[in-house]
Amino acid sequence: MSKLEQILILDPPGDLRFRGPFTDVVTANLKLRNPSDRRVCFKVKTTAPRRYCVRPNSGLIDPGASVTVSVMLQPFDYDPNEKSKHKFMVQSILVPAGASDLEALWKDAKPDDLMDSKLRCVFEMPSDLEKVSEPESSKASSGARAAGLSTDDAETRRLLEESKRLQAEVGKLLEENRQLKVLIVWKANQFDSSVSRSSAAMLSKDPASRSLPSLLVVIAALFIGFFLGKFVL
Repeated sequence: MSKLEQILILDPPGDLRFRGPFTDVVTANLKLRNPSDRRVCFKVKTTAPRRYCVRPNSGLIDPGASVTVSVMLQPFDYDPNEKSKHKFMVQSILVPAGASDLEALWKDAKPDDLMDSKLRCVFEMPSDLEKVSEPESSKASSGARAAGLSTDDAETRRLLEESKRLQAEVGKLLEENRQLKVLIVWKANQFDSSVSRSSAAMLSKDPASRSLPSLLVVIAALFIGFFLGKFVL
C-alpha cells in the first residue's frame, strides 16, 4: 500500500527562512491549512530541537480551518560559510469519527496512515546593499532628529534670551520705582520743613504785631490824660 499524500497545505511549502542578524530570537511562521472535510491531527518535528522553539508543536485542525505555527530560532553565532542542515517535518493523520484520545491515535497509527512534509531551514543575512541603505536611512532619521533637536535648541535659546531681557526690564523698572519713592519721600520732607519754618516765622512775628496796637493805645491815653489835665487845671 502506497504512503498517503500530505493532506495539509503548507505555507511556505518547502523552506523555512530565518532572516538575521541572529543575535536575538528570529521567528518564522508556518501556516497549516486543512482543505478536507475531516479533522486532522498534526505534529511538527525538527532535527535540531535544542535550537528551536515551536508553538504549537502539535494539535488538531478542523475541516476547512488553518493553524499558524511559530518556529523560533534561538540566538547563535552565525557563520556564512556553514550551510544549514536543519530540517523540519510536519506529520499529520486523519482523525477517525468519534476519536477523542489523540495520544492513543498517534501511538496506534500505522506507518501507512501517517502523512508528512519536509522543510529545510534557510538562514539569510541582510545584503550589503541593505546594510548600506539601512545606515543611510538611520543617518537620515538621525539627521531629522538632530534637525528637530537643533530647532528645539534654537527655540529654547530664544526663549531664554527673551526671559533674560524681560527680567532685566523688570529689574530696571523696580529700580526706577524705588528711586521715585525716595524722591517722593525727600520732597515730602522738604515740604514739611518749609511749612514748619513758615509757621515758626509767623509765630515769631505775632507778638510784635499784637504789642504795637497796645502801645499806641497807651500813648494815646497818656496824651488824652495830659490834655484833659491841662484843661481841668
